[in-house]
Amino acid sequence: MSDDKDLLLAQLRSVRRHVLGILDGLDEEALLRPVLPSGWSCAGLVAHLAADDERFWFGAVVAGDPEAIGELTDDPVAAWTVPPGVTAAAVLERYRAEAERSDAIVSARGLDDPPAWWPDFFGDFRLDTVREVLLHVITETATHAGHLDAARELIDGRQWMVLD
Repeated sequence: MSDDKDLLLAQLRSVRRHVLGILDGLDEEALLRPVLPSGWSCAGLVAHLAADDERFWFGAVVAGDPEAIGELTDDPVAAWTVPPGVTAAAVLERYRAEAERSDAIVSARGLDDPPAWWPDFFGDFRLDTVREVLLHVITETATHAGHLDAARELIDGRQWMVLD
């Protein structure tokens, strides 16, 4: 029988696969083209997941990594933007790498351990354990997977897990 950490990591990996799977087969132009009126692209949303979910929550908050903390920005839109010259493939690879790093961080910690670092800009909001951070990131990633489902359907009509 799996323990809670294994189950939570399996669920996070599942929603990550959804994020990458719904984008499978899209070309560079489609991945970088804004689809919704808010202006984000599929690659931009994945860049956000890599920076603001994987790197921030696991690297900065759970691990207290000074490098991850140092990368924080006051611009909430910055992580949703793919800089000029960065390919969609590079964004997807960074997401995969950050996810792998996140799994290693979580594997090294106990679920009831407190975060190693907590940002002061959250005010009264607080996640008190690694378990709570994992649940938060699972929810965030699943929510954004749904956003990508809608974007993909607008791009070419493809739907995730719909049988032909």
